Amino acid sequence: MDFAGVITTVLTSSDAPPGLLPAREQMALSLGWHIILACFGVAFPTMIYVVHRRGIVRDDPVALGLAKRWAKVSAVLFAIGAVSGTVLSFEMGILWPGLMGRFGDVLGLPFAFEGLSFFVEAIFLGIYLYGWDRMPPRRHLAMLIPMGLAGIVGTFCVISVNAWMNNPTGFKLVNGEVTDVNPWRAMFNDGVYLQFAHMWFAAFMVVGFVVAGVYAAGMLKGRVDAHHRLGFTVPFVFATIAAVVQPFIGHILGLRVGETQPSKLAAFELATTTEQPAPLRLGGVLIDGKVHGAIDIPKIGSLIARNSFDKPVPGLDTVPVADRPPVNITHLAFQSMVGLGTLLAIVVVVFWAARWRGHDLLPKRWFLRGAVIAGPLAILAMEAGWIATEVGRQPWVVWGILRTEDAASQSAGLWWSYAAAVVVYVGMTIGAFVVLRSMARRWRAGEEDLPSPYGPGASTLDEGAR
Repeated sequence: MDFAGVITTVLTSSDAPPGLLPAREQMALSLGWHIILACFGVAFPTMIYVVHRRGIVRDDPVALGLAKRWAKVSAVLFAIGAVSGTVLSFEMGILWPGLMGRFGDVLGLPFAFEGLSFFVEAIFLGIYLYGWDRMPPRRHLAMLIPMGLAGIVGTFCVISVNAWMNNPTGFKLVNGEVTDVNPWRAMFNDGVYLQFAHMWFAAFMVVGFVVAGVYAAGMLKGRVDAHHRLGFTVPFVFATIAAVVQPFIGHILGLRVGETQPSKLAAFELATTTEQPAPLRLGGVLIDGKVHGAIDIPKIGSLIARNSFDKPVPGLDTVPVADRPPVNITHLAFQSMVGLGTLLAIVVVVFWAARWRGHDLLPKRWFLRGAVIAGPLAILAMEAGWIATEVGRQPWVVWGILRTEDAASQSAGLWWSYAAAVVVYVGMTIGAFVVLRSMARRWRAGEEDLPSPYGPGASTLDEGAR
């Protein structure tokens, strides 16, 4: 059997619909790519607001220059995100007709609000870009508030759908038919608040570390000036707060997973049998029903999973074989998320502790190199967290109600759709890199009034002035 055949056999059963594997692959690609841009929609407006307000209050041209540049970068990322978000909207119906056909009435409300939020964000982003030197300073600054709120509301709506998949509510099943639909109850389900908080802080970690890393890279090349120091410090402060708070939110969320999705918790902890107290297993894989290569730390597994040193952690032996998630992927993704998040939290604590004691690490080249690496690590932590969440829910697309294979399309032609998606996302990645790199070069060369999506071009401004 060829490699593709092996993968197909591993990930799907012989009687699975032909569209299951390509649907999974395409959805993973689309969500994994788009979520990075979604983070900028959530966190970047707040960071722009902070530097813009500093520029107004302190009459700081460096801060105002940063706000203007970041707004143009945000416009580019928003334009690209509009494409990937549109692709995702179509994919939900094309790839998962069994889900949307059956539960479309339940999930319609958050998708509608997400669409409205997108338009509000686009409108106020355009006003903000156009408003430079055309609006009173504080009114211009205020345009960032609805823009940022729209990004947060849109993200909340998307997260609410995913949280609903883990905590289905807001409807009744009568003879297999969905009745008594309450879309508000479905949107504000029991799991949405913690899941959104986890994602919200993850967005500030990703954007904070990525943007700070850009300016750290500039300082490594000798550009140590007020522009780069402020450009590093503001996002790094946001990343610091998020990195320190995130483990506590994750812990509370993990406690809830233990109550609502014990099979996912068992996979997280690589628990083959119920143990009391349970150890924390670092690394390791499950092969032929036995754990290999793990390092056990006694009792800590119970502490993390159940908030107690002696409470039991349910094992996979309590779950029917057909209802178990892919254990190794779930376990390794979960531990990657936790490990990388812990590492980033340690980095920020060390930085501020050193600064409190009078040692500024910012000029240190070893720290700047670490700051550059922190951005990609934050992205990997977030992606690993989503893998753990989504793969750990399997084999259910709607927990306990609808299996993933029953929701997938029956079309074998989805492989062509997947190939097209790969081409689109590769093209957008290259385009984003080329555009942003070109903007950075022109800024370094002294140009400031660069054209941007949703903003007027130079010729338009000239005509308006005449």
